[in-house]
Amino acid sequence: MIVILHPDTDKAEAAYRKLVAYIDELANVTYRVHDVVGASHTVTELYLIGNTAALDQREIESFEVVERVVRVSQEYRVLGRHKGDPRASGFTYNGVEFSQDELHVFAGLCAVSTREHVEAMMRALAAAGQVCTRMGAYKPRTSPYSFQGHGRACLPWVFELAGKHGLRVIAMEITHESHVDEIHAALEQSGRPTGVMVQIGTRNTQNFELLKYVGRQREYPVLFKRGFGITLEESLNAAEYLASEGNRNVIFCLRGMKTNLGDPHRNMVDFAHIPVVKRLTRMPVGIDPSHSVGSRERSADGILDVMHATAQGVIAGANLVLVDFHPEPARALVDGPQTLRVEELEWFLEDVRIVREAYLARRACMARLEPPQT
Repeated sequence: MIVILHPDTDKAEAAYRKLVAYIDELANVTYRVHDVVGASHTVTELYLIGNTAALDQREIESFEVVERVVRVSQEYRVLGRHKGDPRASGFTYNGVEFSQDELHVFAGLCAVSTREHVEAMMRALAAAGQVCTRMGAYKPRTSPYSFQGHGRACLPWVFELAGKHGLRVIAMEITHESHVDEIHAALEQSGRPTGVMVQIGTRNTQNFELLKYVGRQREYPVLFKRGFGITLEESLNAAEYLASEGNRNVIFCLRGMKTNLGDPHRNMVDFAHIPVVKRLTRMPVGIDPSHSVGSRERSADGILDVMHATAQGVIAGANLVLVDFHPEPARALVDGPQTLRVEELEWFLEDVRIVREAYLARRACMARLEPPQT
């Protein structure tokens, strides 16, 4: 059960203390307090856990500070989409809105290579009107002998260049809790010229202690990738770890499943789950076509497989596209064979625009022609 209080409720007020005293007396019920900080208001939500089915919803709603009560209809208490729950999906970070109605492209380097490569990529993105990018400083690798990223050494100039070219949000994977502190320190030292969306990669989907740590910090939103070898339900529960610790600014990213049934692609593309995740939760949903396909192969129509996979996701309502680009893919330090060239950015973005318009037309058609529900 979720108890939603009136905006800007003061926890020092007697009315709030009266509600908390009432909840403290409930048998077999505990609660967690979540503060949702918006642009103009802060909303406090109390998540009641335990034997809540027997509670009188109207009695709780009678308290002065309570705006409404929502009964949880999914096990994803914080991120779930519950019956009778009108709360909007999404959040705004560093001036960029992320929700189930928006679409952003995060094109960039899977692994930061040189300053020159980073600047060339960011210059191209700025020229194309983009405000988001991906830049990998920390790279978990299958082999211990493979390049694992420049780490904190590259952060100052990556952030500096992002600010120079007007990139507002950088998606950056972390593999250890110390990386959050390193990112924070580098942003502070460089004067915060940009923002960072912390990325949890597929290998860390069930690294629960890392999830708890990242969830306890609320400054940076989280791009959470589905685990490559676990069920969708297990991955959604893992994302709930972040929100249960306090950080509900989470985007769920589909990136393909590890199975040879997907051959010749690197992974089995799972983008049909976009509407499923949007139905079960209020999270925006992203896709990673580069790591799903894993090559630059193209079909007989001349269109790259990566672009066909992207279209599958966008036509199903994806809200974010994470895609690998590089000024010189042959010199990319990670995943060069699947990386698109900067010269192909305009083509890629135009293809995304075409498919996004088709998705919006599908929504308009549904609103106009769907028969009444019986």
